[in-house]
Amino acid sequence: MAFQAVIFDLDGTLLDTLDDLADSANRVLARENLPVHPRQAYRFFVGDGLTTLISRILPEQHRTRESITRLSELFREDYSRNWRVKSRPYEGITAMLQELDRKKISLNVLSNKPHEFTRHCVDTFFANWKFDLVFGDRQGVPRKPDPAGALQIAEILDLAPAEILYLGDTATDMRCAVSAGMFPVGALWGFRTADELEDSGARLLAAHPREVISAVAAGTAADRQR
Repeated sequence: MAFQAVIFDLDGTLLDTLDDLADSANRVLARENLPVHPRQAYRFFVGDGLTTLISRILPEQHRTRESITRLSELFREDYSRNWRVKSRPYEGITAMLQELDRKKISLNVLSNKPHEFTRHCVDTFFANWKFDLVFGDRQGVPRKPDPAGALQIAEILDLAPAEILYLGDTATDMRCAVSAGMFPVGALWGFRTADELEDSGARLLAAHPREVISAVAAGTAADRQR
């Protein structure tokens, strides 16, 4: 069964957003007179939704429901003004989208980033391409690694999960893809490590976006060999 669609994660997969995420989070922490974190630490803080991000960056004794809720709102306010200061598509992403679009592969995004920020990012950085479905974290839909969002995309597209390649950069993404019955591909240019991706079920590791094009083209053959 050949691939008819790709579901992309956003942060760490299509866009390098780490600096803007880290800067906003650190400004919120500094405002509260709490310790800030180095940029590289945010590679492991992000990826599982805003609430989890805030919980991870807070000192353990400050991880109350009230503090997490309040700092989440402060983060939203800051990030809403600064989400595109340093964020950019990774090298090779626009060429990959161009080729997949030429091959008439359905392009879709599923992110744990709040839905409104997910839409802003896709509409701003990828306005030249038609994405069929763009979903961030939405009320009533469990976040990844729960497969509900991915399966919803498959249902709307009227595709079997096996017809969809899923590209992401974290264990959360790989577990989502595996649970949904999709083909999980790990993006090595993103926030996490090859070991994490493989241990979480990646069937293929891509060192450059051009390898995703090859994986889509050879999808049926590659699947048979595993």
